[in-house]
Order: sequence, then structure tokens, then C-alpha cells
Amino acid sequence: MQRHIRDGIYPTMIAPYASDGRLDEEALRKLVRWYGRKGCQGIFAACQSSEVFYLSMEERKKMVEVVKDEASRQEEGASMTIVASGHVSESIEAQAEELMTIHEAGADAVILISNRMDIPNTGTGAWIRDLEKLLCRLPSDIKLGVYECPTPYKRLLDDEMLQTIRDTGRFYFFKDTCCDPGLLEKRAVLLKGSTLKLFNANAQTFLASLQHGYSGYCGIMANFHPELYVWLHQHYQLLAEEADLLEDILSMAAFTEALPYPVTAKHYLSQYEGIPMTAISRSCGRELETYDKLILEQLYRLSRHYSQRLAERT
Repeated sequence: MQRHIRDGIYPTMIAPYASDGRLDEEALRKLVRWYGRKGCQGIFAACQSSEVFYLSMEERKKMVEVVKDEASRQEEGASMTIVASGHVSESIEAQAEELMTIHEAGADAVILISNRMDIPNTGTGAWIRDLEKLLCRLPSDIKLGVYECPTPYKRLLDDEMLQTIRDTGRFYFFKDTCCDPGLLEKRAVLLKGSTLKLFNANAQTFLASLQHGYSGYCGIMANFHPELYVWLHQHYQLLAEEADLLEDILSMAAFTEALPYPVTAKHYLSQYEGIPMTAISRSCGRELETYDKLILEQLYRLSRHYSQRLAERT
């Protein structure tokens, strides 16, 4: 396992299924290789995009094992950091078992879902007490992270919560879903100098978060055009004018998140990126309509055009 959490772009990995509904290991491996070829520095597996609340524990474990194994086999993906969540239970004891299973499956860091502590959402004190109970059940040498997952409800961390995880010295990855430019800046200041690296899930504020010191992007749109996020992360300081324009493009493109995801990503990857997979989803009950497919075709043409433009510039 890697000891270092890399800066950069972390796709939120989707879960491809075979026609019989099982996890499609071949498609999963092809997807890992595609992320590597696109320049991604890491992968977030067993997350909401993976439909984690709809996967069995065995499926969550299998996903992480396959992703870690395939990343280690590929020249492009050999140095990718693999982070993963996977705790969906209500009791602290069951969550600890789930997180240990994910750790043993090979994740470089195990990511806690913020709404799994103090599930009734009664207050900061209760959240911190649940966190402490959970930490007591996990070995101190496991690298941890936090993800403000929107499902079943979004639990944003307040200053006291952030200070608590910062002060443990055990947390290395924070997936921020606040989508608030002012709060992004405040969090960057609060966590500066700590072991925590901040990754923004929001395309519209991605460039601003980089300028405030965030380490990268971890979100849905890296399943469509991760190379554009990679370019922005690597060049936003040297080519500021081009970076501003690219951020505008990414911002508008990301409104496709409102379409029936993750079905959209599965269609896009299969239709345009050469990764055959079914459009089966356990969390999304709507099939793509002609209108949805038209938008995805437009997104592909725009992404291809802009990738070529950036290649010519650099």
C-alpha cells in the first residue's frame, strides 16, 4: 500500500454490472486502466457513485480488491492512490467491521462518511462522540479520511468537527461537498499545515479551491473528461487565462450531473470511451431518453475538442 496520498484528480468510481446484475470485473479493470491513461492520480472506490448503499459487503470488498490489484498492474496506474469508503451500517460496531474489511482489501486510506456518525443529526457533540467511539475500534496506523456524502443526507462538517479530525493526526483525505466559495477558503485556512489534504467535489468552485490551497478534485465529472481536470490542476498557475476559460467550460458541463447518474456515466463510457458495460443501476430507476443521450453526445464532442485545444497549447 502507498503511504502517501497524492495530490490531483480522483474519479468517484462507478460500479459496472454484468447483464445478470453482478459486478462486472472486466469492465471494472478496464475503467481503472482508463483512469490511468487519462492521468488521474487516484481513485475513490466504494463511494456514492459506486452505489455503495446498494452493494453487499462482499461486493464492496471485491470492488476495492479489484481496483487496487488492477492499479498496481498498470504502468499508468501503478502510482494511483486508492481510497475507499464502504461503511453503511447504523451501529458503530458494524461500521468498524466494514471499515476494517475495506482496509484489508487494500485501500490506501479508508474514508468515513460524515452522516454515519450521529445518524439522527442531533448535534456536533454527538457527532464527535460517535467519531471517538469509531476511532477506538480502528488501528491507529490506518490512514483515514472524511467524505461529506449527500446520501442519505448531507452532513457538512462545522469548524469544531474539522478541528477534531485535524487534531487526531489520523486523517489525510477530506472530500469537500460544501459548494460554497467562502467556506472553501475558510476550511483551507483552518486545516493548513495539518495532515489533511482537501479535495473539492464541485466543478463550479474547483479553480477557486485550487487557488486557496486544495489538493485536487474528487467528483462525478472525472468519469467523463478527467483529462480536463488533470490539465487544470497542473497548469492553473502558469496559464491563468486558459485556466479561467477551462473552468467556465467545466462549470457548464457539470450541470449534466442533474441527468440520471450514474446511468449517464455508464452510457458515456461504453458509447464513447470504449469500455463496454451495461446501463444497469441499482440506485437510479430511470433509463436514458433521447434527449439525455443527445446531451451526452454534445458533452463528448466538447470534451474532445477542448482536449485537443489544450494539447496544442502545451
